[in-house]
Amino acid sequence: MELVRPEMRYYKSFVEGIRRTALVSDSFFQYEARDLEKILADPEGFIRKQQSIDGGGEPVVLPDGSTVPRLPNINRWMWDGEICGRIQLRWAEGTTDLPPYCLGHIGYGVFPWKRQRGYASEALRQILPVAKELGLAFVELTTDVDNVISQKVISTNGGIEVEKFIKPQSSGGGDAIKFRIAL
Repeated sequence: MELVRPEMRYYKSFVEGIRRTALVSDSFFQYEARDLEKILADPEGFIRKQQSIDGGGEPVVLPDGSTVPRLPNINRWMWDGEICGRIQLRWAEGTTDLPPYCLGHIGYGVFPWKRQRGYASEALRQILPVAKELGLAFVELTTDVDNVISQKVISTNGGIEVEKFIKPQSSGGGDAIKFRIAL
């Protein structure tokens, strides 16, 4: 599995993955599933939005429906001959701090039919040098307390538990754990 920059040559595979995932209502891909009509209407625009080094652009719609400014970010797609999932790195310029509505520097998801192959661990391993190149001294990631698989992915990549907390309602609420990975 390798991380690839979102490009038109991978677009069809990504859309098929979103269509299949929408049928099983996977929460990580909820934004793409919700916006599938927009994605299909403007494929090139969708690809352009997959990387926003300067932030800006359309606001992010949180699970509660509120909107917040888009942070600088880089998306990469997991590829093993077809799209397996995606990983996103986001940051605030000049600091390791994130606004309260952003629960971590990195988020990732693997399509359900591609899980249990080590892809999430490998994707996280591959994105960490990118975060370091951006000048981050560490990255923080969060996961629900019952998501033991994601906790293992983070720990495998050097993540250390920082705290348990309750996610804000704007992010869906619920008990979560914050991890930190030194770069």
